[in-house]
Amino acid sequence: MSQPHESGTPDQYGVAGHPVAHSWSPFIHGMFAKSTAQNLVYRLFDITPDNFRRDTLKLFTSGVRGLNVMLPHKQAAAELVNELTPRAARAQAVNTIAFFEDTTLLGDNTDGVGLTSDLERNLNMDLAGKRLLILGAGGAVRGVLGPLLERELREVIIANRTPLKAQKLAAEFADLGAITGCGFSELRGPPYDLIINATSASLQGEMPPLPAGLVSEETVCYDMAYGRADTPFTLWAKSLHAARATKGWGMLIEQAAESFLLWRGIRPNTRPVLDALEQHS
Repeated sequence: MSQPHESGTPDQYGVAGHPVAHSWSPFIHGMFAKSTAQNLVYRLFDITPDNFRRDTLKLFTSGVRGLNVMLPHKQAAAELVNELTPRAARAQAVNTIAFFEDTTLLGDNTDGVGLTSDLERNLNMDLAGKRLLILGAGGAVRGVLGPLLERELREVIIANRTPLKAQKLAAEFADLGAITGCGFSELRGPPYDLIINATSASLQGEMPPLPAGLVSEETVCYDMAYGRADTPFTLWAKSLHAARATKGWGMLIEQAAESFLLWRGIRPNTRPVLDALEQHS
């Protein structure tokens, strides 16, 4: 692993996405680098899906040491690398690539551990024995199911607009715990302990059609999307008097800290960054 060094050319890192301009990653990694005295620069790389393989390899041959990967590239990134960590292999999706001296590209997925760290460390939740409802069955969910199921939840329900997609995803992870998939209309109470919104509906300003009885005053509602304002999901949660309605800033920061650890061998303190971003949002 790279040792911290003050002088010399900074090591290059960045995030590949399309679009990518809205990413907070340069701000987050800039704060991490400062607090850990690491000499690095972190930039945005807008890469279209058609050019992902070619342009990403070009970045690594030009001296970039590591990349974060945003949607829609996470599955393409899993196919690009030479080697996958066990959690990335399980997810079949990569959000972090590290380029090692022997020219190996290692693909990791820090999304799930980012989410569980935020829930446990920042929101003080104990996930063991809890009932979890996940809305959506896309790539965002695939990355987090493994680490969530390791927490010995009582049950996990994946609900999706297309029930078959939820059922297929549940079947793929069924060896890790009690998990089933269904359509939104099939959901029933009693209220869940935790509801995670991983649909893109929030970003489009809408909310999936959900039956009553899913939320109580003990339910924590967590939107993986993040932005300055309330999302349709957090507004829905607040209208039903959920215990908390929170957005994914903490997950964003915790997954970034895990990427930083893979690249630099040091895990930065995330609290100051979380405080800084919460002032923005």
